[in-house]
Amino acid sequence: MRIIGGKLRGTKLFTLDGLETRPTLDRVKESLFNIISEKIIDSKILDLFSGSGALGIEAISRGAKKAYLCDNSKKAINIINQNVKKTKCESQVSVLLKNHIQALDYFFNLKENFDIIFLDPPYRSNYAEEAIHYILRNNLLKNNGIIIIETDDKGKTEKLLEEEEVEIYDIRKYGRVSLIFLKRKG
Repeated sequence: MRIIGGKLRGTKLFTLDGLETRPTLDRVKESLFNIISEKIIDSKILDLFSGSGALGIEAISRGAKKAYLCDNSKKAINIINQNVKKTKCESQVSVLLKNHIQALDYFFNLKENFDIIFLDPPYRSNYAEEAIHYILRNNLLKNNGIIIIETDDKGKTEKLLEEEEVEIYDIRKYGRVSLIFLKRKG
């Protein structure tokens, strides 16, 4: 896995061994960042299920001001810390060992909100929907902010989002993986 754009382009990143995570494929990552390119500069990013930290570090490489990388796995946090150190972006990245609800509570208590939130939770979980509900209820997304979900069950995710105050403004499918782009309604 590597950084595919920006000032850190070509930097190889450490990854987690085994089946605990599914790194976002380069072609999916490239498409994702092409779609949101105008929103990246000077943005504040939350990558809630970070894995290796690749999405948040990619955002920093492309001009994001700050990235918060969260995961509940100690192995993942070790890999994220190695990648942050390797890319020398310690001043722009904060790493948190917390599950998604603990992390969202932490940001709520700090009164933080974000321009871009990446949600790539374990498939077959309802963590993305739980996170979106919390994010919207507690104003963790800026008014013009966006949420991007990576999922292998687009239909289930779309159905669960019907109850929320979000609008799906784009969906991209790459094999069995879909990226769902959300913004606040209205």
